[in-house]
Amino acid sequence: MGTNVDVDVGGGDRLALAVLVQYRMATTEQMHWVIAPGVRIEQTRRRLARLREAGLVDRITLPRAGRMRVWFPTSYGVQLACEWPEMRGRRPSRTVSDPMAVRLKVGHALTVTETALAFLQDARRHGDLCRPLDWIPEVHHPIGSGEAVIPDALLYYRHGSDDDGSMLRAFVEVDRATMGPERLAAKLTAYARLHRYVPMVPGRRPTVQEPALEDWRRRYPLFPRLLFVLDGTGPTGAKTRIRALRAAAREPAAFSFLHDVPVLAAPLSDLLRDGPSAPVWRPVQDPAQLVAWHSWP
Repeated sequence: MGTNVDVDVGGGDRLALAVLVQYRMATTEQMHWVIAPGVRIEQTRRRLARLREAGLVDRITLPRAGRMRVWFPTSYGVQLACEWPEMRGRRPSRTVSDPMAVRLKVGHALTVTETALAFLQDARRHGDLCRPLDWIPEVHHPIGSGEAVIPDALLYYRHGSDDDGSMLRAFVEVDRATMGPERLAAKLTAYARLHRYVPMVPGRRPTVQEPALEDWRRRYPLFPRLLFVLDGTGPTGAKTRIRALRAAAREPAAFSFLHDVPVLAAPLSDLLRDGPSAPVWRPVQDPAQLVAWHSWP
């Protein structure tokens, strides 16, 4: 398949396919700003058309103003990209690769991609380091009893210069107000479970020399920050949802988690207007404050 098509798998075409496999779907404009903001959008359109001709990606057209095109990887594209070293271990838990599934999931997925783009563009403006593949949707984290925490995205972000910078990680939850405030707040409780979850190894007991450790420590030197991005509601609705998060933060099960992990919430509209690094985030313990996500506390 695609043997007669000139696909540059060593350059921009490879990045475009990797981004679509990792992000699951994106509009033409989103793809342009993620992978090639320094060139004309016509080049991105040609690149996507070339990948489509090769059978690696496909698209649907939404019945909106301008007939927006949404791109997604085919099963063949997913299979090819997941063999690359930069994609090893990063395949989303629920890859979408057929038009009907894309139509059913497009609203939330495009909002998640828009959130990723906000962080990418913010990093470019401020000289921070956040590459397109540093946004990893749907990383599976078990919490026992067959349950798991699957954030909308895991973000890797270097703030500041190489000599005087900090490597940050964040779990990002994008809420489009499709569920009640209580269900949103329950996500905070789930992250608190992940924070303290210690897997049991059959036939092995913890010792002083080898104590039982929380499962997240196998992946991260510090537990990632938790960022709630709120969309689909006006200012009053955002306040209601932040109040629900604050109520959940007062539960005993979340106390040690909130003591160790910054948990912040902000409307997506504020991120798009001012940039994620601006003081637009409200700590759920004290939502009267407005802080920057990468420097609080």
